[in-house]
Amino acid sequence: MQFNGHPINKISDAIWEIPRSGEMTVPARFYATEKMLPQIFKDNALSQLLNVAHLPRIQKYAMAMPDIHYGYGFPIGGVAAFDVDKGIISPGGVGYDINCGVRFCRTNLSYNEISDIIPKIVEGFYKFVPSGLGSSGAIKKLNYKDETEVMLKGAKWAIEQGFGEESDLEHIENFGCMKEANPDTISERARQRGLDQVGTLGSGNHFLEIGIIDKIYDEQLARRLSLEKEQVIVMVHSGSRGFGYQVCDDFLHLMVMELSSLPYKIPDRQLACAQFNSELGQKYFQAMCCAANYAWANRQVLMSLTKKALIKTLSISEEELGFQLIYDVCHNIAKVETHDVNGKEMELCVHRKGATRAFGPGRDELSNEYKEIGQPVIIPGDMGTHSYLLIGTDRAMKESFGSCCHGAGRVMSRSKAKRTFSFQQVKNELQKKGIVVYSVQKNTLVEESPQTYKNVSDVVEAVEMAGLARKIVRTRPLGVLKG
Repeated sequence: MQFNGHPINKISDAIWEIPRSGEMTVPARFYATEKMLPQIFKDNALSQLLNVAHLPRIQKYAMAMPDIHYGYGFPIGGVAAFDVDKGIISPGGVGYDINCGVRFCRTNLSYNEISDIIPKIVEGFYKFVPSGLGSSGAIKKLNYKDETEVMLKGAKWAIEQGFGEESDLEHIENFGCMKEANPDTISERARQRGLDQVGTLGSGNHFLEIGIIDKIYDEQLARRLSLEKEQVIVMVHSGSRGFGYQVCDDFLHLMVMELSSLPYKIPDRQLACAQFNSELGQKYFQAMCCAANYAWANRQVLMSLTKKALIKTLSISEEELGFQLIYDVCHNIAKVETHDVNGKEMELCVHRKGATRAFGPGRDELSNEYKEIGQPVIIPGDMGTHSYLLIGTDRAMKESFGSCCHGAGRVMSRSKAKRTFSFQQVKNELQKKGIVVYSVQKNTLVEESPQTYKNVSDVVEAVEMAGLARKIVRTRPLGVLKG
């Protein structure tokens, strides 16, 4: 089997490798079942993966998860780790929506308690949760002092404003804050864009979903997380909005201008980068951390607004609702982590773009609640299919720097979706499945049509076969708010 003249070796039923050749620094490795390969070969994302494998001081492999698809520079679904001493950091390996991520929340509600009022619940989400392109936050417009605090504190800032509880931090990746954030690295344009978007869902693939657990795979872990069949859950998917986009854009521009001064050749300008320990590399990392903290604050506010919407709509008490955050994972980020590389502990800058952390048990980065069992992993499907909650594994630590896929993965561009489907067609299809959907913008619903994504169950099967994560529960959507 070959891809563009490169041989592909089968490592296992869900792991494939393109050997190192030419100026590649490492092999390229991707995760997929055999039936997924034709779709993956149609996309140019594997070519992007091969480009990543050329980057200096990359460790072990350039990796792609089964939701791989074409992105800017790195493929979406890409994972790459670089030696912090002489390696690089690349905005294209993080993405424009810095710390785009998902929260998975449980409630005390069961399906039969809400089955007749799903439209009312989704309408309540629309009233309480600002959504759509350019929407303004549910909190007052920030001043520069407030915005600086958001950049430095992340989710903790939102909690201090009354959005959630201190205990939420134990259920958030990095405890909701990256300490390396430095607001001095943020441009005036980025600051302006961030003043009124904390507490906004945004558009694109961002969503607020109410669903139920319809299948349990691991009874013991489900009980430990207080999850059971027919239980109502909520997922929140959003990121750093225009603030994070501007941070990425600012530093891509700077790094492209510096390409000719690098001591190595980059195979694609979209992989523009800087040495991690250089002045520019550190400034980008610190700015990226500001955007990551902004995203955690944003999701913290969104989760609190969602809880408030449910209490108001259902006319129940906070205790009756029993709303609790299980975990918050992020998708587009670079982090400094220690990993075993060929038997040696190394400090690495791990890029996860459209990929999520999937740490196994025992890692110091996990709270006491999860240190024994591993980190929860959230893999949402499209708005018309199932989503999954999994748990990270020891195998993932050895195989993929503790990384897993982040969703189903697109198979159709947004522009093609708009040419192929109509708003009413997509809405009718979802209604036939019993899914209530409210979309602020018609184009968003069309662009996010279920047919534009891979089968999320196939994606999850691949990561489980590869040993990167284990399934705990599956959920089914009842109602979705889109931007």
